[in-house]
Amino acid sequence: MIIEATGIEKSFGPLKVLKGVDFQANEAEVVSIMGASGAGKSTLLQILGTLSTPDSGHLIIDGVDVLKLGRNDLSVFRNRRIGFVFQFHHLLPEFTSLENVMIPALIGGAKEKEARAEALSLLQTMGLGERISHKPSELSGGEQQRVAIARSLVNHPAVLFADEPSGNLDSVTKQEIHNLFFELRDKMGQTIVIVTHDPQLAAMCDRSLFMKDGQFIQQ
Repeated sequence: MIIEATGIEKSFGPLKVLKGVDFQANEAEVVSIMGASGAGKSTLLQILGTLSTPDSGHLIIDGVDVLKLGRNDLSVFRNRRIGFVFQFHHLLPEFTSLENVMIPALIGGAKEKEARAEALSLLQTMGLGERISHKPSELSGGEQQRVAIARSLVNHPAVLFADEPSGNLDSVTKQEIHNLFFELRDKMGQTIVIVTHDPQLAAMCDRSLFMKDGQFIQQ
């Protein structure tokens, strides 16, 4: 099991956003989390991705008890074992596609030659072999999101977290991005957890969970 979260609780002031959530994901599994705005989906994703700390509960990712790690060790773990894709790609505008994808690898201590080779391979996998020297402003929205996905995978993370990854794209490009996640699972054995409002994407996943008022519910 790649992710095992139990009893996750989180409050913001008097508002209890997560109420004892349990969540598991297996290797090479694609899981979607749905629910209305304010249900707690993104808060849970932030905690599972170690970007936020729960008030209580336990979280094991790839065999590591991440809530017991110190700040520096947690940063290293996050860089190497967790990938993120958001609705807005957050690419650095002054860098090329290739350079954007290389950055997490370089931060993680990879040699430039190795980082470049891995980034190039991923961009080719994404169908962007001809766009490696283009900057974000020279790419379409779908191409930018593919670069962002390549960047999230450059360190071979144990799990990829995606928060509304196709929410800002047109219908044709959206379907291409949806299909890409499953191609990545098939090619790379990638575990993927997706927060989405898109029922079409959720229906493609191995499992689809639904959150309401800070808990998973049966539909």
